[in-house]
Amino acid sequence: MALQRHHLSLLFIMFSFVACHSTVLLDGGGTFKDFIKQKSTDVMSIRKFGKLGDISSSLKTVNVNDYGARGDGKTDDTQAFKEAWEVACSSGGAVFVVPRKNYLLKPFTFSGPCESDIEVQISGIIEASENLSDYSEDLTHWLVFDSIEKLSVKGGGTIDGNGNIWWQNSCKVNEKLPCKNAPTALTFYKCKDLTVEDLTIKNGQQMQVSFQNSENVQVSDLTVTAPGDSPNTDGIHVTNTQNIQISNSVIGTGDDCISIVSGSKDVLATDIICGPGHGISIGSLGAEGSKDFVSGITVKGAQLSGTTNGLRIKTWQGGSGSASNIQFQNIQMDNVANPIIIDQNYCDQETPCEEQTSAVQIRNVLYQNISGTSASDVGVQFDCSKKFPCQGIVLQNIDLKLEGGGEAKASCNSVELSYRGDVNPLCP
Repeated sequence: MALQRHHLSLLFIMFSFVACHSTVLLDGGGTFKDFIKQKSTDVMSIRKFGKLGDISSSLKTVNVNDYGARGDGKTDDTQAFKEAWEVACSSGGAVFVVPRKNYLLKPFTFSGPCESDIEVQISGIIEASENLSDYSEDLTHWLVFDSIEKLSVKGGGTIDGNGNIWWQNSCKVNEKLPCKNAPTALTFYKCKDLTVEDLTIKNGQQMQVSFQNSENVQVSDLTVTAPGDSPNTDGIHVTNTQNIQISNSVIGTGDDCISIVSGSKDVLATDIICGPGHGISIGSLGAEGSKDFVSGITVKGAQLSGTTNGLRIKTWQGGSGSASNIQFQNIQMDNVANPIIIDQNYCDQETPCEEQTSAVQIRNVLYQNISGTSASDVGVQFDCSKKFPCQGIVLQNIDLKLEGGGEAKASCNSVELSYRGDVNPLCP
């Protein structure tokens, strides 16, 4: 229910409410202030984790050209990569080298576990096969790093998913076509102590890069791109992954720049440039009645430009679980629609979603130092569940105005909200 303040006497109630909720309890005990202090410590801990990529000086070099790769952009080099990877993975530490050429690959999995540290140096271009029949065994993946510890992938090269042929056949582009899966361009699955840095990932068939069931991950200096109208092309997707830092990256796609979904914990994203795309999203969560959890999410230092959403938490009705202990800090918005939005009635399907009695609980979310311009009249929107209202939502130092001038509005339903510092717009 939206907060109403029609009489002067109610102002006292509002300020009492603000004071009360500034010490809201967290899931594991303690207060929200404790969580903010703890996250500063967590940031330092992640930095101390260090980069894992500086290991090449003592490792065996395995060059794909030595195993028959042509690198002419026309010849299928999948077998050469397979043979080179088997040697690298079975060595007592190796550098897997992709030189400055253009390598054409069918779907391929860099399978682990490996004997020791592995560094993958991609200096050239790895390009996806455009032959759809090559994906008949698995329509959901192109390149996969599976079950590898102490892996570093870097080198300044490019991974090109050649997604155009897939986008043309998407039901979101042509409604007459049936909806089908398309591959994620680059997947890291069950990897531990992983570094991914200094790469360009572009034109993914669907998602660009996904971190799944992994832990202790550092991602930095990535350029992730796809056209703004390409369907479902999330930039960086994080699922069921713990202790991951994403930093100094430029992301512009046809879907979420960063999407964080169930099972993810202790996620830190810093110095992100986002746009075009759908913004930075937690969720969706709770689809088809699922029980989903995310916690300990911090986005600190980001610039969003021209995106269709800004900082978004989205959950389906009918699910359960929680999204908790979340911070969005030091964010600049430029002509962004829905700059701040919590949507607990998310519905991405052709038929209307039926009203449900259960929902994913959203609690303890801080929006701090967020400014810029909104492309939509409503700059702050909290559309929370009537049965499971959003709890412990804090707005601190918010300044959002309409693009082109004028005051943005706020729409707030079923939310326990408090303010700190100067906040504009305020809930009515």
